[in-house]
This record gives sequence, C-alpha cells and structure tokens, in this order.
Amino acid sequence: MSWIDCLLGDVLELKRGYDLPNDQRKIGDIPVVSSSGITGFHNKKKVTGPAVVTGRYGTLGEVFYVQGSCWPLNTALYVKDFKGNRPRFIYYYLQNILKGVQSDKAAVPGLNRNDLHARKVRFVKGNKAQESIENLVSPYDGLIANNRRRIQLLEESAQLHYKEWFVELRFPSHEHINIIDGVPEGWKSGVISDYFDTTSGGTPSRKNPEYFEGEINWVKTKELDERYVFETEEKITEEAVNKSAAKVFPAKSLLVSIYGGSNIGRTGILDKPSASNQACVVLLPKRQVEDYMFVQQWFKHNRMYLIGLSQGAAQTNINQQTLKSLPILWPKAELIDLFIDDVRPIYRQIRNLALQIIQLEKARDILLIRLMNGELVV
Repeated sequence: MSWIDCLLGDVLELKRGYDLPNDQRKIGDIPVVSSSGITGFHNKKKVTGPAVVTGRYGTLGEVFYVQGSCWPLNTALYVKDFKGNRPRFIYYYLQNILKGVQSDKAAVPGLNRNDLHARKVRFVKGNKAQESIENLVSPYDGLIANNRRRIQLLEESAQLHYKEWFVELRFPSHEHINIIDGVPEGWKSGVISDYFDTTSGGTPSRKNPEYFEGEINWVKTKELDERYVFETEEKITEEAVNKSAAKVFPAKSLLVSIYGGSNIGRTGILDKPSASNQACVVLLPKRQVEDYMFVQQWFKHNRMYLIGLSQGAAQTNINQQTLKSLPILWPKAELIDLFIDDVRPIYRQIRNLALQIIQLEKARDILLIRLMNGELVV
C-alpha cells in the first residue's frame, strides 16, 4: 500500500453546491442534499452520481454518499473531481479527516473550500488499495443501512396502527360505540395542555464557554429525528442549568420542535435526563409517563397542520402557547392503554436498533482511523 504526503486539493476538488429554494422544487426523484443529508427531492440534477457531499457550516464531520445523481445545496460542498480515486473510498476518507473539524470563521460560520484544499494530508494511492479498504469498512455500512430500514418499517407500523384506531376509528369494539358529531362516545375534545404540562428550554450564555463543558445533554431541534435522543453535540454543566433558562427534563420526555419551518412538529424522546434550547418544548404527561407514545403518533399525523400554523418572516415558527392550545381528541383511558401495550414492543425494538447503529458507527470509525493512518495494512 502506497501512502503519500500531499494537499487535499491534490487528490480531489470540492465545489460549493447550488441554491434551490423550496418554492422552486418540482416533484421528482433526484435527492436534494444539504449539510445534514438528503432533505427533499427535485426533478432536475446538478451532479451525476456517485456523489460525495459534506456541509460547509459548523462541524464538518457529516459526509454523505449518494449512489445516483443529486442536487447538492449551497449549504454543502460536493466532490466535483475525484481525480481518478474511487468515490466510495473518498467518502470514507473525508469521513475520517473531517470528523470534528470546526469552521474558524467567527463572523460568517462557513468554511471556504480553499481552506480544505490547502490542508496537508496523508493519502493512499491506487484503486486496488482503496478498494481493499472499502471492502473492510462497507459491511458496517450495510448493517447500519439494514437497521435503519427496519426502524423505518417499525415507525410506519406504529403510525398505521395509530391511524386505524384514532383517525379511521376502527379501534377494538368500535362497532358497539356510538359516534356523535364524528366523536366516539366517551372520548373528550380538549387541547394539549389539558393532558400535558409544557415548558421550553433555554440557552446558557455563550459568554461563558465553560458552561458547555459539562455532561448534561443539551438538545437542539436538529437533533430531533422522531426517535430517541441518546447523546447530543453539545453538553452543559449543572451551573449552566442553574444560571440560565435551561431545565433538565426526565427520561422518556417528549420534545417537540416549534422553530424552523418544515422542522416544526418534529419530535424526539429523551433516553436520559437532558436539557434543551428554547426551540424545543417538552410535553410531560399528566396521566402516566407512557402517554408520550400516543401523543408522539398524534404529532406525526398532524405535522403538516402544525407547519401551516407557523408564521414569521425571518424564521417560521409557532410559539409555546399555540402548541399548548392545539385541539386534540382524547380517547378513553383504557383504549390509550391498549394502544400503548401494542406499540411498546415497537418502541423497544426501535431503541435497540438505534443503539446497535451507534455501536456499529463507533466500530466502523475506529477501524477507519486505523486503516487511514496506516496502522492496519491491507
């Protein structure tokens, strides 16, 4: 295996992506790739695949591989020229060298591609050697992708179950229940605050960097992906909690995003006690803890309704009062409990698969480091 010392720009060329506002996107099957991955689809391509894309802002460790054609957004950089190297190897290579890299632009938090091109690197030459490294690492990606597919199927199963019972009203023994003005007898018409206590988080002062050197998870809206929140990009101290509007919420709390346009209504389940910023609202059940499973499915079903309530020129959002006042039909307690009994195993499987993904990613990244620094020879 032949390693050379060179500049990153000697082995690949990065280019900034292209602007594509939401209102200009047309229905199609071309992935639109941002700094956080595939965020939509369009009917035209800007790049013929395979494509390798990474973010231009903040932490640059996220790298995405797209087998087919795509449209990289202007929040991202994509590899315009692989310079004879294997695209999948370049994907792994950038994952390794960009992990944890931060933009040093204080005023405008973006990283110029020229900064990356000028970076000194150690690189392995030769398609055969690159393919050998790919063959060692790619099985991990296969297992991760399989787990993600299984999680998606489980999530769809829970949502279909919710719709059948609480939207189409085909719940157990529904044929024996009177429907009055579209509402089953015994169900209650209320608002979110009737059944959940709500409060938002807060942001400790950035003027005290030590506040962000703690062990308490601090959740931001981008970390809400409808699943469990295990670890966060930033963590804060107890002092930060005590001297700010931040609060620590218990495990199994449901967080809901109220900022960010299309991100409004996204949810996340805390796997352990955690704090959050003010763009997240926590729902604390008044009846019993596991009611978060029922209301999470309610939010998934009503996402577009919530997004339609958003307003604001600079950043679309809804406020906490709007969320608290959202109308909700509340079924009989025994029916909610029966639903929770049915979906609890689904939630458990989703959590276990997500934890497996974390462990697989860690093992893959450790292997990648050892391969890329020459510690392991293939």
